[in-house]
Amino acid sequence: MNNITLRITGMTCEHCANTVVKALSNLPEVVSASVSYDDGLASVAAQSEIDTDTLVRAVKASGYNAEIIGSDDAAAGKAVEAKLHIAVIGSGGAAMACALKAVERGARVTLIERGIIGGTCVNFGCVPSKIMIRAAHIAHLRTSSPFDGGISAVAPTIQRDWLLAQQQARVDELRHAKYEGILESIPEINLLRGEARFKDGHTLIVHLRDGNERVVSFDRCLIATGASAAVPPIPGLNDTPYWISTEALISPAIPPRLTVIGSSVVAVELAQAFARLGSKVTILARHTLLFHEDPAIGETVTKAFRAEGIDVLTQTQASSVSFVDSEFVLVTNQGEIRADKLLVATGRSPNTRSLGLDNTGVTLSPQGNIVIDNHMRTSSPDIYAAGDCTDQPQFVYVAAAAGTRAAVNMTGGEAALDLTVMPAVVFTDPQVATVGLSEAEAHDKGIETVSRTLSLENVPRALANFYTRGFIKLVAEAESLRLLGVQAVTPEAGEIIQTAAIAIRARMTVQDLADQLFPYLTMVEGLKLCAQTFTKDVKQLSCCAG
Repeated sequence: MNNITLRITGMTCEHCANTVVKALSNLPEVVSASVSYDDGLASVAAQSEIDTDTLVRAVKASGYNAEIIGSDDAAAGKAVEAKLHIAVIGSGGAAMACALKAVERGARVTLIERGIIGGTCVNFGCVPSKIMIRAAHIAHLRTSSPFDGGISAVAPTIQRDWLLAQQQARVDELRHAKYEGILESIPEINLLRGEARFKDGHTLIVHLRDGNERVVSFDRCLIATGASAAVPPIPGLNDTPYWISTEALISPAIPPRLTVIGSSVVAVELAQAFARLGSKVTILARHTLLFHEDPAIGETVTKAFRAEGIDVLTQTQASSVSFVDSEFVLVTNQGEIRADKLLVATGRSPNTRSLGLDNTGVTLSPQGNIVIDNHMRTSSPDIYAAGDCTDQPQFVYVAAAAGTRAAVNMTGGEAALDLTVMPAVVFTDPQVATVGLSEAEAHDKGIETVSRTLSLENVPRALANFYTRGFIKLVAEAESLRLLGVQAVTPEAGEIIQTAAIAIRARMTVQDLADQLFPYLTMVEGLKLCAQTFTKDVKQLSCCAG
């Protein structure tokens, strides 16, 4: 006979304890079971050959969580030593990647989420925005294309309610498949629904949704709390029903007039999507569009937007905002602007202020981001961080990679995250994609460069598509001609850029790239053609010339 003790979490009343007793007693190997709600403990007498994981799974199936904290086998030296306990705050890309890798490496995990499971990307970021952008792209093609002379264009009727239902159904499906369902299937991950705050460097106080409080002690902790929309201090703005991206993505109607404050990724992606779905869109850019990128990128996107009827006001700021008679009124240095809806997309701020980090010694940047090294370690021993709450680039694939490596490091491994070759994509049309160093970034590092820019008029795929707005630019080290960076503004630039990333990672020269075989009539062939311009005039080459 084996006497086993389990710690049960998630119970809120004696009825819960009775439910756990029933779940345990139904197992054929269990002789008897009792549960103390007050102590949160279960005592089980079972046949010696029982697999203790069977007990944990039975408790989880009944709606609660359990961990083995003692057994006769353990006293006899038959049990493995207690598992490392890792607390993970958040449930988005970084958090889930960390939790899964930590369990894979033998740890047990308590995952704490105060809001919706899955974080920003799947719920109100990457997934819904790309669905909306794709729908808007289809609407645009039905309205206008280079082939309208031979294929009649018919402006579509936009059924926003149907599109929104389709979008939300796919979001719900992916959240369950990639987050909720996975959490339900892994007994080593204990989910707590509530808000966590640090008591000290090894203890969290979790305020549960039901009003109760839970103390969670941990060996290691990952902070993966993400970021929220940053709203500029424009006089009058907070007194208006402005949108952030979350509200814009689930808006039940397409507004006749939409003004967008902002000029970076979220601003330009959603501005074009709403314009293609029927809004008259005005963008207020404090500098230029995509100001932090190579200047040619913003110029090209601005021309594309204006060609579609989007008003792009550069060097423009709002000095006040009001909402009068169901209409937004913005006073700017370019005059007064009126709109039916206002989208504020001016960046994101880290969700760190309510965590009680003063009790841990974790260092924050002036903007509130958690400062980490390339092993995801904070300044506090045993506390790690990953994702948008840190000073890393705010991309979900960076967050996931960081979460995985943090788990390795928390469980005795050694894994660094190298961001020197990090591809990035802006899902406008044409798309914007970058990887490696721009000319300006290389010069800031003291690297002398040489670069070439190839317009799409020289790319056969673009000519066949009758769409030649855009370019591909290669930046190379002047002496060695080793490829340092690539910037592309083309249709499907996001599909091109990973080839460039691999070339940079492989330390290829532009000649190495020019010598590769690329399939003809593809956009990615533009990389080869641009590489050839370092030594040839591609206008003088035949089609698919090697």
